[in-house]
Amino acid sequence: MKKRILFSLTLLAAVTAVSARQPDLVQYVNTLQGTNSDHDLTRGNTYPTTALPFGMHTWSPQTGENGSGWKYQYAKDSIRGFQQAHQCSSWTRDYCVFSLMPVTGELATGQHERAARFSHDNEIAKPHYYCVELDNGIRTEISPTERGAHLRFTFPDSGDSYIVLDGYNGLASVRIDTRANRITGWVTNGAGLRPGFRNYFVIQFDTPFYDYGTWEARENIRSPRNTSDEGRGRGAYVRFSPGVTVEAKVASSYISPEQAQLNLERELGPYQNLDETKEAAWQVWNDHLNRILVEGGSEEDKATFYSCFFRASLFSRKFYELDPNGKPYYFSPNDYQVHDGYFYTDTGFWDTFRAQFPLSCLLHPTMQGRYMQAMLDVYDQCGWLPSWSFPHEAGSMIGNHAISLFADAWVKGIRTFDPEKALEAYYHEATNKGPWGPANGRDGWRDYYLLGYVPYPEVHEATAKTLEYAYDDFCGYALAKMTGNDFYADVFARQMYNYRNVFDPATGFMRGRDRSGNWTPQEFDPTEWGGPYTEGAAWHYLWSVFHDVEGLKSLLGGDDDFVLKLDSVFTATNDFKVGTYGRVIHEMAEMKLMDMGQYAHGNQPIQHMVYLYSYTRQPWKAQYHARNVMRRMYDATENGYPGDEDQGQTSSWYVLSALGLYSVCPGTDQYVLGSPLFPKTTVTFEDGRQLVIEANGNSDENLYIKSASLNGVPFTRNYLTYDELVSGGILKYEMSSQPNRKRGTRPQDWPFSLTQAK
Repeated sequence: MKKRILFSLTLLAAVTAVSARQPDLVQYVNTLQGTNSDHDLTRGNTYPTTALPFGMHTWSPQTGENGSGWKYQYAKDSIRGFQQAHQCSSWTRDYCVFSLMPVTGELATGQHERAARFSHDNEIAKPHYYCVELDNGIRTEISPTERGAHLRFTFPDSGDSYIVLDGYNGLASVRIDTRANRITGWVTNGAGLRPGFRNYFVIQFDTPFYDYGTWEARENIRSPRNTSDEGRGRGAYVRFSPGVTVEAKVASSYISPEQAQLNLERELGPYQNLDETKEAAWQVWNDHLNRILVEGGSEEDKATFYSCFFRASLFSRKFYELDPNGKPYYFSPNDYQVHDGYFYTDTGFWDTFRAQFPLSCLLHPTMQGRYMQAMLDVYDQCGWLPSWSFPHEAGSMIGNHAISLFADAWVKGIRTFDPEKALEAYYHEATNKGPWGPANGRDGWRDYYLLGYVPYPEVHEATAKTLEYAYDDFCGYALAKMTGNDFYADVFARQMYNYRNVFDPATGFMRGRDRSGNWTPQEFDPTEWGGPYTEGAAWHYLWSVFHDVEGLKSLLGGDDDFVLKLDSVFTATNDFKVGTYGRVIHEMAEMKLMDMGQYAHGNQPIQHMVYLYSYTRQPWKAQYHARNVMRRMYDATENGYPGDEDQGQTSSWYVLSALGLYSVCPGTDQYVLGSPLFPKTTVTFEDGRQLVIEANGNSDENLYIKSASLNGVPFTRNYLTYDELVSGGILKYEMSSQPNRKRGTRPQDWPFSLTQAK
């Protein structure tokens, strides 16, 4: 007891000391941001995540049915459980899920009968703490650790008190230990997971229960006083006295029951009660959020910024654990073996190569370095580089963007992996089609090499694939050139201009093309979605030439015509045709609702487009449009996003853009300039160096960069390099309400393009 008291006093003293130096930034985060979503229109497709940064598990209230991708929807008025979660998108559902639900009065075990109504007025949703008082008087609180959580249930004085464990809709095993006041077991659920993949859990109650039993979900059959059960949809329940307050420490492991117990002891053992766990989690988050300290601006802007920074700090998810000696190891979902080292999952590179990983390179280079080696481990374990991991490699979406991460890490000095092996793995990826998913290898790879494009309609989404393959081949070329590998540099150099082969000069768009070279379809409409494009239309994919904007400018007729084409995205009608989708999908509805012409920021393909003005003689338009998108499309409410948040990508777009930066072409070391949102921002890098971004005179009206200097040296470039940023110092802007029509207009001021500007 003396040790516990001493620990608590030490913790309190440390927190008080740090708090005196740090502003409370956690207060600005609303984890309900983006939760007002449904199948037809998404405002983020998020749920009120309670977690630590990049934690292996998160926790959330559950309003949706077991197995539904819609875990939590703001419009719903009842909760059926508080669940361990991993989901990175409503479209991916979840895996290895179980939940706890407090019940008062008569025992109810089934997910529908135990559901209890609630109001958002009685809900607190923060990164380190979720709390809700249900209409039946039960109060539930949750605070997280990396591989577990601390829960507290406060029951009303009248009626019996129960806690129901739901093993969800797959295989589950439960065991009730009446002497130790705990429940142990495992669950296996989720698409593509075999029975050998298990999430072992330990639930330790601080209060004795006097009754208990197991139950089976399909028929909702209870077995009173039964202490163990195993099978599909199994669960358990325990009974407490009326009016009791019960705390439960929960941890789990993918490796073994013993590791689950070790995770519990290591992560939750130091904390005597939920308040201590909550305080520790707050400190972790406040330290994390203080890595980017924004000053000035409105309270609403700060809430939006830190809510987005929170979302940008959840994925990719740690999937490794620490053995008794503190060494990392993990159970691989790709070969079902235990390996030493680090492992990460729950991300799709089609989304996150664009901004989430370039942000991580800035803030978390050590983690990014570990991630690079982990990607090569995936290659060893399943024969393919990752593209969409959840938790195993699924090969979803399009492109082979692992090479983007490799090249981007290397050019930024993160060199923790063997580049020869990375190039070998990418070459294998680019010259084969794997057994699952369009991004497991390459659809149409032979034709891509022989014809210079992927033919449509033979290959679904062929034009989008051609464009993304060409960018990926540039990244392969760049990595090979940087590491002196002439063979691979020559191979990929032949393909990185293939974007030219799907450009139709007659229409001014990237189009589908059949094997004979004919443009398809003949009745072309750039507002028609699907067909040769992925979740978009010709208006959106025209700009997917990240590595050669100057080359794209030439195709469109030069600088002036390129700017006119950019302008026309915003002045075009916001109407659309459903095309091969045959119905209105939510991305179409979101573009229509945002009412910015054909600018469909709610999906990833066009998110970089506003920054392409920085490659032209009118860079001030990038400043205007970046600021306008931040203002119009983001806030900290349940309606906070213009579409799917997608594993931190859309949030990372906002975080980088609020700094006045964006990584248009990962695989280069450049961050393109936009318009900083706050008068002052201090970025603290991993090594302690700081970059102070001062935007003098910044306001909603003064959004244009009049002049810029770095550490007292004026510059006119429309980009900064990674080394310039992480070296720290003072980046100073003078802001104006009118564009500076001379700054950044020369070709030497423009960011990198394969084709040199003239």
